Amino acid sequence: MRPNFIHCSCLLSAALLFLVAGCVGPPLPPPGPVADDSFWNGDNMMGSPSIRISLSQQRAFFYKDGQLAGVSRISSGREGLDTVTGNFKIIEKDIDHVSSLFGDYVDANGNVIQKDVDTSKDPKPKGAIYDGAKMPYWMRIVKGTGMHAGYLPGYAASHGCIRMPGFMAAAFYHSVEVGTPVSIEP
Repeated sequence: MRPNFIHCSCLLSAALLFLVAGCVGPPLPPPGPVADDSFWNGDNMMGSPSIRISLSQQRAFFYKDGQLAGVSRISSGREGLDTVTGNFKIIEKDIDHVSSLFGDYVDANGNVIQKDVDTSKDPKPKGAIYDGAKMPYWMRIVKGTGMHAGYLPGYAASHGCIRMPGFMAAAFYHSVEVGTPVSIEP
């Protein structure tokens, strides 16, 4: 008797789908009322944290054991300074992080001489002091990219980081550990 190839093929497809789905984590909620405003319900939830970031939706989704704990509006990297995509982990946390690359050049009294500088490209004027951009609740994901509290103009506008409202950055920061998985999708 010949094996039922259609039945075997269906079982194999289902098994592969289960394995792939287990690797990428819970599905992102669709854009709409749930995803339009930032919210946090994770304080009383237990379980392993994970984060999924949708660049197209400009949203970060926080999960605990696969259950949605919070959604945050974000501002990701603008064109030419795009936020990286892929699967990462939180590799550093710093509640009072200051950028070593982006900021302002100021005088001795703190007056801005040159705004929005990139220290790798913009030479420091004579007598100027570098004042790095404040990045509270810093959660480094890869190299110079991380999540942190920052300005949200309603579109992708950062130098590659994922900016969040302060209260959401604080909630994410206090709920992750070094090693927490982060998935960034186009």
